[in-house]
Amino acid sequence: MNDCCDVNPIPDVQNYADTRQIAINKVGIKSIRHPVKVADKSGGVQHTVASFNMYVFLPQQFKGTHMSRFVEILNTREREISVENFESMLRDMVKRLEAESGHIEMTFPYFINKAAPVSGVQSLMDYEVAFIGEIDKGEYRHMTRVMVPVTSLCPCSKKISDYGAHNQRSHVTVTARTNDFLWIEDLVSTIEGQASCELFGLLKRPDEKWVTERAYDNPKFVEDIVRDVAAAMNAEPKIDAYIVEAENFESIHNHSAYALIELDKTKAA
Repeated sequence: MNDCCDVNPIPDVQNYADTRQIAINKVGIKSIRHPVKVADKSGGVQHTVASFNMYVFLPQQFKGTHMSRFVEILNTREREISVENFESMLRDMVKRLEAESGHIEMTFPYFINKAAPVSGVQSLMDYEVAFIGEIDKGEYRHMTRVMVPVTSLCPCSKKISDYGAHNQRSHVTVTARTNDFLWIEDLVSTIEGQASCELFGLLKRPDEKWVTERAYDNPKFVEDIVRDVAAAMNAEPKIDAYIVEAENFESIHNHSAYALIELDKTKAA
């Protein structure tokens, strides 16, 4: 008899039954990098590298999930994953892992070409962007998260000082659930417009004067920033729900100031 006939099949431990009767909400892989391509508003395509988190729901009767299948799903798409095939990839993941719900986060650097306010000199600004997809019982939801660095200037410092006012760099993070396509550039621009001043990659002396005076004329607490950004999100009909976070990295303290507003507009209506 051939030796191969005597070999026992390799056991599939993940498919063993589990008796603890505890389901797992999310199980999968984190921080795996893969090439992606993202269309930008100028009509071009940005080729970048994203970090993926991929999870599924695991019922209580199963011991484990098939981790290798997550990697296979990434590698059986096009060489570069695009926004256009993001939903189909998520649906494929849920189907192949026989799950009723799934979650994928795709986080990547995104670059926007900006012109300085006075000289007009152009430079690239980078932003951290994430596309977040969820499927639950066949229903798909998409969220976009952007982290936008801005300048904030303290109103109290300006009010009590004979000259000058302290300012700091701030990070404003918006996670938005959308009902229609929304350009990253438009979301970033809306957020930047609510800060004391936006940031630029390259400034000449006249530009530096402009941004300094712009921030001084437009002081905002961290509370002001989250409220103003939230008001802008309320005015955008393509956004159904959002989380707005602002963190000011204080220049005169060894701590940050932080604020958050969360709203589901579909439930508040």
